[in-house]
Amino acid sequence: MQERNYIRKPDWLRIKVTGDKNNDEIEHMLKDLKLNTVCKEANCPNKMECYKSRTATFMILGENCTRNCRYCNVTTKRPEEVDPHEPENLAKAVKILGLRHAVITSVTRDDLADEGATQFRDVIRWVRKLNPETTVEVLIPDMHAKKDLLDIVMDEKPDILNHNIETIERLFPEVRKEGNFKESIEVIKYAKEKGLKTKSGFMVGLGETKEEVLDLIKELYEAGCDYITIGQYLRPSLKHYEVKRYVHPDEFFEYEDYAKSIGIKKIAAGPFVRSSYKASEMLDKK
Repeated sequence: MQERNYIRKPDWLRIKVTGDKNNDEIEHMLKDLKLNTVCKEANCPNKMECYKSRTATFMILGENCTRNCRYCNVTTKRPEEVDPHEPENLAKAVKILGLRHAVITSVTRDDLADEGATQFRDVIRWVRKLNPETTVEVLIPDMHAKKDLLDIVMDEKPDILNHNIETIERLFPEVRKEGNFKESIEVIKYAKEKGLKTKSGFMVGLGETKEEVLDLIKELYEAGCDYITIGQYLRPSLKHYEVKRYVHPDEFFEYEDYAKSIGIKKIAAGPFVRSSYKASEMLDKK
């Protein structure tokens, strides 16, 4: 497939990601416990900020995904066996790091009968057992919107139930062909029906229009979404879906203003915003 003309990255997206001794120690400890974090796997530009605020995002159920979304850098191949020690080890890491807020996400595991729901449940239980003061946010796959599977996770009453919509409905067949827009909306609706605080996030720069972004924000609000994150899509490699546009920071402010005007409780929108960006600040603890 012929590549389109390369779009030069604008100055506002040019930052240097630095590390320090504390960061190295954290990542060595996680490696010893056989744990993965999105912070490291995605080389997130915000990871030092999150670590300093005592927040981290763990990725459970292995490193290999059963889906092949065109924007995602996670490896697609036969997944590993589920690690029965992972929930306890993750809870120990939360304790060692002294995290105030733990975010737990996963690869998609369509190969499992429960699609990973039981592992999410066990992680929540272990984190709360060893860290009763830590708030827990789960960022779950769609689980095909099967209520019996979603109940396994949601009945544990995580402090935030997050499911990313990722993009507008029109682009799903191109960039997330193994997902289903309506099923993702149903996950948010069902979480709200069960009384949970809900969150979702998506990327811009994939080919959507401004009007489509505003429509998506409204649809998430109508589904019962409390918190939203919006960030710039950055292409992981030439094999991935190309960036169609770099969105100016001012446009992100417009999205924030609109979301607040229709009733979204909190929104984080900006070029470097990711789903877990300042996650603990999203949570309304009142």
